[in-house]
Amino acid sequence: MSLFALICPVCKLPLQQADNRLGCEHNHSFDLARQGYWNLLLPQRKRSKEPGDSADMVQARQRFLQAGHYAPLAQAIVGLLQEHMPTDIPQRLLDLGCGEGWYTDQLQRQLSLSVAGLDISKPAVRAASRRNPDILWLVATGADIPLADESVDIASLIFGRLLPEPTARVLKPGGLLLVVYPGPAHLRALRSLIYEQVRDSSGFNPEQGLAERFDPVTTRQLAFEFRLDTHEAIQDLLAMTPHGQRLNSAARERIATCRELNEQADFRLALFRKR
Repeated sequence: MSLFALICPVCKLPLQQADNRLGCEHNHSFDLARQGYWNLLLPQRKRSKEPGDSADMVQARQRFLQAGHYAPLAQAIVGLLQEHMPTDIPQRLLDLGCGEGWYTDQLQRQLSLSVAGLDISKPAVRAASRRNPDILWLVATGADIPLADESVDIASLIFGRLLPEPTARVLKPGGLLLVVYPGPAHLRALRSLIYEQVRDSSGFNPEQGLAERFDPVTTRQLAFEFRLDTHEAIQDLLAMTPHGQRLNSAARERIATCRELNEQADFRLALFRKR
């Protein structure tokens, strides 16, 4: 049985596991997928037939991350949590918007935590469940997390949508929330291929959205360079970003002829504590 307190997405009562099925007192039941994940996403919570990342996007992200281009970010995430998380009591971590699970897997293996990964994309969670069977993998929405109130010690949100209220609900008082998001100089070379004028964004500020429920602990900047030396690697990076959906014909032609790219990564790691 999972170490996480799962609740029914229909009635919010506790879910109990019997063999490969979860059920509540109201006889709502959910079967374990053959790949080892639970699908707790209700049909009415879907905004499309297949919400979230497509199978092609998941595969592109898998290839890119497995190549190690963002390994410094994974190391920084693990290091920051190691500095601030308690070590004397067992900790439960929920990775919101876990995607295909590359960062989730790093967290579980390097921090020796009980870890759950949640994503609205079934192809992403299906791929993630093949990566590490010791993680609780959930198809669900971060707007309606199927976990009990105040049952999680740490939540991580790596390039995901900030949802302060449901995240605060599942976190214990004093629990940590790590938000990772791109800085203004992130992927400048790729953006220069897509847009006629490249402007650094003013920057996303999670502190504003979290101010009612969380106190800031620290913010770290991480910048490093990496090189993509094949057209396929460039295409994988493009598929991982929202920029890939904004290509005009001129941008498509520039990218089609690009065979190598010296790129800049620019990240912010912001740690918060729930009041």
